[in-house]
Amino acid sequence: MYENEIKEYDQLVKEYKEQISDRFSKEDFITYNEILFSTHNCAIEGNSFSVDETRILKEKGLGMIPQGKPLVEAFEILDHFSAYEYMIKNLEGPLTEEYIKKLHFILTEHTLAYRHPGATPGEYTDVDMCAGDTIFGDHEELIQRVSHLLESTEKALEKGIHPMVVAGLFHGYFEYLHPFRDGNGRIGRLLANRILLQKELPLLIIRNDDRAEYINCLKCIRKENTHEYLIHFFFRTAMNRMSNEIAEKKNLTRNFSKGFLDEFLKA
Repeated sequence: MYENEIKEYDQLVKEYKEQISDRFSKEDFITYNEILFSTHNCAIEGNSFSVDETRILKEKGLGMIPQGKPLVEAFEILDHFSAYEYMIKNLEGPLTEEYIKKLHFILTEHTLAYRHPGATPGEYTDVDMCAGDTIFGDHEELIQRVSHLLESTEKALEKGIHPMVVAGLFHGYFEYLHPFRDGNGRIGRLLANRILLQKELPLLIIRNDDRAEYINCLKCIRKENTHEYLIHFFFRTAMNRMSNEIAEKKNLTRNFSKGFLDEFLKA
């Protein structure tokens, strides 16, 4: 079903590594992705920090919160930095409930109690959940299925199913299990990226501009009982990012630099 997309994606990944990721220092590229991913992953859930504001927060910390930005949003970004860094340092081994609970604790440590008094970071919800126009199932039954989802994900990877397909399937199912009181979207996108990063594939960043399409793809799982739209969206989003960054680098290397130099010499 996804043969053409897999072929195109894999070819583009090879070019992206040659032109972009392998040309950076590892530490710089991790930070570059951390800022972009943290901005958009939190923005999808309503955070108002821009990429530049997130970068400043990364560099300066709480001593340089942009004027007018809520403190809780700053803490949300800072916690996302910590969760991303924990994930990057802990890519080895299978997904476990212990791992995702630890990641959730880090992700929501300084914001969960503010938004949901009485809820505990790193612990599953003890009430039924809803989001937008979706009422999720019985929380106790859904939580019991988390371990099965994790086992099925590992088996799918062992069978050689393409990691992007596995990431899309995992993410769709995880969001409808909705096991935590808050942060299910952010941690679900983090975990989908762990699947990709384990296979040395580029980070998938769903931009806030694509939020409406992303949400519609998730709704199609409920309405049409298919992950097809979400998986296609994952492939397209990943390829668009890689293509855009490759094109931007070529433009700044050839056209912009040459044009600027020509204008300078004319002066």
